[in-house]
Amino acid sequence: MASNRGVAYIEPGKVEVRTIEYPKLKMPAAEDKPFGGKDAPHGVILKIVSTNICGSDQHMVRGRTTAPKGLILGHEITGEIIEKGNDVEMLNVGDLVTVPFNIACGRCRNCREGRTGICLTVNPARPGAAYGYVDMGGWMGGQAEYVMVPYADFNLIRFPKKDQALAKIRDLTLLSDIFPTGYHGAVTAGVTTGSVVYVAGAGPVGLACAASCHLLGAAVVIVGDMIPERLAQAKSFGCETIDLRKDATLADQIAQIVGEPVVDAAVDCVGFEARGHGHDASVERPATVLNSVMEITRAGGAIGIPGLYVTGDPGGVDANAKIGNLGIRIGLGWAKSHSFHTGQCPVLRYNRQLMMAILHNKIQIAKAVNVTVITLDEAPQGYKDFDKGAAKKFVIDPHGVLANTA
Repeated sequence: MASNRGVAYIEPGKVEVRTIEYPKLKMPAAEDKPFGGKDAPHGVILKIVSTNICGSDQHMVRGRTTAPKGLILGHEITGEIIEKGNDVEMLNVGDLVTVPFNIACGRCRNCREGRTGICLTVNPARPGAAYGYVDMGGWMGGQAEYVMVPYADFNLIRFPKKDQALAKIRDLTLLSDIFPTGYHGAVTAGVTTGSVVYVAGAGPVGLACAASCHLLGAAVVIVGDMIPERLAQAKSFGCETIDLRKDATLADQIAQIVGEPVVDAAVDCVGFEARGHGHDASVERPATVLNSVMEITRAGGAIGIPGLYVTGDPGGVDANAKIGNLGIRIGLGWAKSHSFHTGQCPVLRYNRQLMMAILHNKIQIAKAVNVTVITLDEAPQGYKDFDKGAAKKFVIDPHGVLANTA
């Protein structure tokens, strides 16, 4: 029987590479899942070409969610089809495909409306599912050598020219999550030609969002963070930067850049582990980003919130934070007629056009987020380095494909 290995969450601060079951064309099996264990003729098995470490994975590894021990991680997947079910009509063995991190059936009301981040059928616990993530349906993660992907005709996008795709695979691997997620944050914040934008957070999603703002025609993109290396990475592709460790207010620092303490649009790419600003930079203040972006966004502006917020946080700073109940100044947002957009990015809404932008040299997203390729066995160290704030996007190369395209 073919072998398989994957990156497993063991305990807070620890992951390890384990031998795991080779995937079958079957739905996840568990007593509380109505589709448990039944055949998935609509699915495919992928040989993983690349699979990325995400900040959302890091939340789990830090112990900041209710993730079970032994969970195989990874929802950012690019792969080659090596087996397909008899209901798969539009894809073939040998196709190189990108996998949206959202798992969607393509048949329910929300999927038909294009809201694939909240599919109603692939997770018995709540709307929306993802590979290798807590409370997201029990689907096996993709930080592995092989994985099963359901509803393949609906979910997967085939790269039109395999050789061309392999030459740009470091960019295309980002289509599974952070590029569409960053783009979604910018779109929902109303970024357009001539916008002045503030992006909170210079992690991979924040950097992808900043690059997306440029792609959308923003005049000024300002990125705020507390890690100098990440700010330097943002500056490397034309962003203005703000060091949030400084005691000067965010509004004052924005005024120094654009002449007034106001932006047209703001995007929260930090989420629930946000820290305070200035003298509070070492203290966790989970509502800091949301409150600060309301202060600086113009009246009538919009705020995109791709940053992750959870309903269960064992490491929350207080009883409210442990259940995702934060001290948000909603009155300020109401008074300024702000609009807010939250939730998972519906990747299928964007990934085809973003794929074309990559293939036709309209953006160098891998350079913007500093893609750094590692082996599967190096994944545990990648998690440690990422947790320290490395200004890198770690991409796992289980079969050495990316190493051969350098």
